[in-house]
Amino acid sequence: MNLEFSPEEIAFRDEVRKFIAENYPQQAAETGLRDDMAPEDLVAWHKILGDKGWSVPAWPKEYGGTDWTPTQRYIWSEENARVNAVMPLPFGVSMVGPVIYTFGSEDQKAQHLPGIRSGETWWCQGYSEPGAGSDLASLQTTAVRDGDHYIINGQKTWTTLAQHADWGFFLCRTDPDAAKPQEGISFILIDMKTPGIEVRPIKLIDGGYEVNETWLTDVRVPVENLVGSENQGWTYAKFLLAHERSGIAGVARSKRGVEQLREIAGRELLDDKPLIKDFDFARKVSQLDIDLAALEITELRTLASEEAGRGPGPESSILKIKGTEIQQRLTELTLEAVGHYGTPYYRSVSDAGSNDYPIGPDYAQHAAASYFNMRKTSIYGGSNEIQRNIITKMILGL
Repeated sequence: MNLEFSPEEIAFRDEVRKFIAENYPQQAAETGLRDDMAPEDLVAWHKILGDKGWSVPAWPKEYGGTDWTPTQRYIWSEENARVNAVMPLPFGVSMVGPVIYTFGSEDQKAQHLPGIRSGETWWCQGYSEPGAGSDLASLQTTAVRDGDHYIINGQKTWTTLAQHADWGFFLCRTDPDAAKPQEGISFILIDMKTPGIEVRPIKLIDGGYEVNETWLTDVRVPVENLVGSENQGWTYAKFLLAHERSGIAGVARSKRGVEQLREIAGRELLDDKPLIKDFDFARKVSQLDIDLAALEITELRTLASEEAGRGPGPESSILKIKGTEIQQRLTELTLEAVGHYGTPYYRSVSDAGSNDYPIGPDYAQHAAASYFNMRKTSIYGGSNEIQRNIITKMILGL
């Protein structure tokens, strides 16, 4: 595996860097990536990339992809992370889009893929339920055939940004008598404006409302919204999760986060000396840097495998585990670095809409919110405990 960029790849990097500098939305650049961004700011860069033809770089060329190599896609991620860009939401681009172009009908491809590419259609994911999270196969939401429609009833939870979604992709039980629970599940696309759908916000520990409960009561969905074959949804769900877990690793953004952590620790003082000079704190930052470098090599090996024609497999579980652990340690060290300045920005502590002046430096403003929010990363996309089981079975053969 060659870890040095070729002259052609360096030229591509320069092209990407120039395009970002000239086209990234000013409003997003000024506010930065935050969990309380306005919906229009979350999709602004996506729409610009859609016009350029760069919004779905990993898709096949025939469906609007860029035909970039895995190395070029890696460079693309690195350059966007360098400016902390707000990337296209993954629910359409990285999750349901690949499922639709791989397993969907021609009508589904024509109906849904253009809106995903352009950023005009917002998607959400209906997988988890109150009693079916890591044990997703135990889900209870039902889809009962009634002529040309399914009648869907059930409850989904942790439905990220469903309050803004136009469409959702849902796992529903279509055969309650299947020999194995995984064999009776179907993958169904649902218009979120359909009567009988209710989205209820869930207040998170950081004080935000990023996720929701989604209730479905006698929701009538056309049978043509079924992706692939009935009762084969588990196969499509596993395919989707392999793509999702590779992206969760977030190596490029974590690298930028470590740089910012070092900058913060260079400004904050401990016993009249920069915190980064403290041996114990510096040791923790260095260990994080080492682990991140190892993860980056693992990601590059995975990219090399993709470049050879092999898609993401069980090794995506390794990326997911280590990537999320690093993200959590990074936000924990950042909160430790800002110290007591982090407390006023825990949004549940102060009244919403307060016009009090911020206390402390700007870089402390979102440290606590990020720390609390990132507790979720080792759970979503399949908990890290489940990922270890996958590695044990699929890679180690135990």
